[in-house]
Amino acid sequence: MDSRVVPDSFEKPVTQPRKPHVARGWGLLSLSFSTLGIVYADIGTSPLYTLNGIWAPDAPAPPKEDVIGGISATIWAMTLLPLVKYVFICLHFGTGEGEGGSFALFQGLYPPSRQDTDSDRVLTGDSTSDKTKSVSGSGHIPNRFRWPLFIWCLFATGLTMADGVLTPAVSVTSAAGGIAVAQPSTANSVIGISLAFLVPFFLVQPFGTGKLSFMFAPIAFIWLLLIGATGIVNIVTVPGIFRAFDPSRAILWFVRTKNYDNLTGVVLALTGCEAMFANLGQYNKLSIQISFSVFVYPCLILAYLGQGARIIKDGDAVMNNIFYATIPGSSNGPLFWIIYVFGIFATLIASQTMVTATFSLIQQIVNMKSLPPLRLKHASDSIQGRIYIPIVNWILMITIVIIVVAFKNSNNLTNAYGFAVATVMFSTSTIIAVQMFYVKHWPIIVALVFFLFFGFFDGLFWGASLRKVPHGAWVPLMLAFVMMLFMLFWTWGKRLEDRFDGANRQNLRHVILAGEKGEVAIPVNEHLHAITSENDKLDESETVQERYYYFTRDQTAGDSIQEQPEDDRGKLIRTPTCAVFYKFAPGKGVPHSFVRFIRQWPALPQVVIFVSVCVLPVARVPVDQRYSVDKVRSIKGFYGVTYYLGFREDFEVKIDEVIEKICLLESFGNHRESSVTIQEIRRAAFRATHVIPYYHVVSKVELREDGLIRLPFNWIRRFLIESIYRRLIISFPETAKWTGPADEIIRVGITARI
Repeated sequence: MDSRVVPDSFEKPVTQPRKPHVARGWGLLSLSFSTLGIVYADIGTSPLYTLNGIWAPDAPAPPKEDVIGGISATIWAMTLLPLVKYVFICLHFGTGEGEGGSFALFQGLYPPSRQDTDSDRVLTGDSTSDKTKSVSGSGHIPNRFRWPLFIWCLFATGLTMADGVLTPAVSVTSAAGGIAVAQPSTANSVIGISLAFLVPFFLVQPFGTGKLSFMFAPIAFIWLLLIGATGIVNIVTVPGIFRAFDPSRAILWFVRTKNYDNLTGVVLALTGCEAMFANLGQYNKLSIQISFSVFVYPCLILAYLGQGARIIKDGDAVMNNIFYATIPGSSNGPLFWIIYVFGIFATLIASQTMVTATFSLIQQIVNMKSLPPLRLKHASDSIQGRIYIPIVNWILMITIVIIVVAFKNSNNLTNAYGFAVATVMFSTSTIIAVQMFYVKHWPIIVALVFFLFFGFFDGLFWGASLRKVPHGAWVPLMLAFVMMLFMLFWTWGKRLEDRFDGANRQNLRHVILAGEKGEVAIPVNEHLHAITSENDKLDESETVQERYYYFTRDQTAGDSIQEQPEDDRGKLIRTPTCAVFYKFAPGKGVPHSFVRFIRQWPALPQVVIFVSVCVLPVARVPVDQRYSVDKVRSIKGFYGVTYYLGFREDFEVKIDEVIEKICLLESFGNHRESSVTIQEIRRAAFRATHVIPYYHVVSKVELREDGLIRLPFNWIRRFLIESIYRRLIISFPETAKWTGPADEIIRVGITARI
């Protein structure tokens, strides 16, 4: 029987989910200001290339009414989608922990199980199944929709990460291209200039987004002020541009031109709106709403109105590069170079926006076990979402360099850019409509109106962008498809591995039992089970020297039981050592690695500790709250421990701290017996070994109902599991964050048929 009574001094950490970041007063204003450096830099740099996406640089200047219509379409797209849809609707659909993005929406539909840490420490219960508690408020969405929605969310997540690749390539190249307006002889050097900024940008990522946003927010603030102010100056030249606020001008523009492809340029004004949602974990809902609606949105509208006014006034003279050519004053004057410098910095900040969003999304996917356990580095003690992922950073850098060199100029890149943006927006509308009905329990008419209204506009942009697939949009499509397949593959393999781990958890009493003289024995037969009858169950007043029987279960003849002869028992000698076994998957019982360990080395350590890990939504856990301990009464020297880990702490179980907790627990028994026990525990702790399972995965052979082997299916399954998944779990072990000495670790090899 387990001792479930923990002394009051064993203060346990709160294991509730992390709450969204909360700020008020000056703290909220400061947080809103810092969003400029991370959340809005992407959409804030859209004026660099949007209008040249609508009207090509080598095309003649459009008529006045077409200019007003194009600006009207841009303004109303900005109003309906980033402002209304994302800022005032989507931000209400983050997870309970304050995360946003496509994967967060899926978590809202099918929340992950909450780890039951008390159950994890149970080693001898009759049931060793994992009975975790689900997060409340999951709704009643049918389970048959789970996999289609999961695949759709993975595809949208892959497109968001592809957007993280294209944003630096498009924005930095567009900003650097402005030098050709002042110095036409440098036109062929734009790619080299762009790479000269992009490569150092990724080299400084290890310093953390918190430090970067501190530097970037003032730059983004000045940039938005500059484009807003120049917009006002330009508007004065043609005040009639204000007619663009009439939505009928946009409709008449499409009716008149009958050019559906114009929408692929308008959608460029919306790049980065998904980042507002994906970066929700970095800040909070209110700070994003304040900064966008009060400052970012007005500056952008003024910039587009000003550019439209100058197109009407100057015509063909500004078409080559609408943004830089419409800067007031000389093309080689001081204001031009000030805006050029801030444009370069602003596009680097825009790149930071999507890189940060990519880090945040990958963190969510890793936690959902749909990606390997990548090493994460946290850059903030207060905000868990601010992270840095080294391997992702370097992959992004290499991919972006290749894309910039391959596409050669920003006009080619914008063809690929809009497709990712439009598809993710449509995906978000779809899943939020489902959440409205199944999770929020709003009337179905509300969900339908939301989907039909915003889905209509998202669908228009998506259909137009789809036409660009042969002209470059295949790049984000390919990247997203590859990412989706890899995430599906890892999810499938990890579930098979966890299922194997759970199926092989055993009641400790079914593995080893105390004999009549106190010695410990283990059944030799793998199918041998040690159980007691109702009359043989331990009473709390009894000692471990009770009489036990070993029984074998005849699986071919039902549940008939017969006493196991003593000759079939394997004796275990207890040694004055300490062994720590890790349970990486939640659940009751002892892991398969323990059974394999004592069969390979027929000796039982004096102190055996089973550790389950629980990462808490705090930066660091105090030492006195780091471990919770339960002990097994039926077999001396066995303990279940929960290791509470802060999200900024390294993974290292300090055996001295665990032993102190165990000794404190033992001190609450009989004084004479506990003194002897504590001495034995401290003596054994001098020789501590950490035992970690190493799974050698092998594919199971699947049979048809008629018994015939499905050769093609099994060959593919075997290749995926044994040739790919096996190598990946070696490259990305569960102990990637282990910081203790390597010579303290023993890896127990286990053949896992999954």
